[in-house]
Amino acid sequence: MAQAKTLTQVEIDQVLRYASTRKYPERNRALVLSSFYLGLRVAEISLLKLGDVVNDDGTIKNEIRLAGSQTKGGYPRTVYIPDKLKPEYAAYLKTRHIKDPTIPFFHTDSRLGFSPNGLCVWFFSIYKGAGISGASSHSGRRTMITSLANKGISVRVLAEIAGHRSIAVTQKYIDANPEMCRNAMNLI
Repeated sequence: MAQAKTLTQVEIDQVLRYASTRKYPERNRALVLSSFYLGLRVAEISLLKLGDVVNDDGTIKNEIRLAGSQTKGGYPRTVYIPDKLKPEYAAYLKTRHIKDPTIPFFHTDSRLGFSPNGLCVWFFSIYKGAGISGASSHSGRRTMITSLANKGISVRVLAEIAGHRSIAVTQKYIDANPEMCRNAMNLI
């Protein structure tokens, strides 16, 4: 099976524009950016609860503490929320009327949480509608890891962010590209 496509910033912007034209635009943007800015797997996104992301006072947390039951490997981990994602979450939360911390963070049309498979289908539909071929629900995760690697973040830190137990797994996510090669050669 081929690896998920790593998207360029132009393609990410294209996906966000398309997602903003669909029903629930604030939710759609927050979902897409959770994939690209947090590098979460779809199962992890689907298992997020309101209380994982939002403090009791309604503010956005600085970090999400995923329980082992929410992660692929069964190991708890901390996911750090970048400042540029917080306004997207705040805009999305203005559309949510229920404040129970145990409800799913992201809702479906029926106001229930997504299943992991349902979220995979949702991402496929968004990418297809945006005209991005080769992208999958894993593209955001792969793009985030590659983007951080392009900026010089060490593989050890990337593994920690991704929740990988082995840096060998993390290295498979890094897509070498012309920009990365140019930057490397300019270090000579």
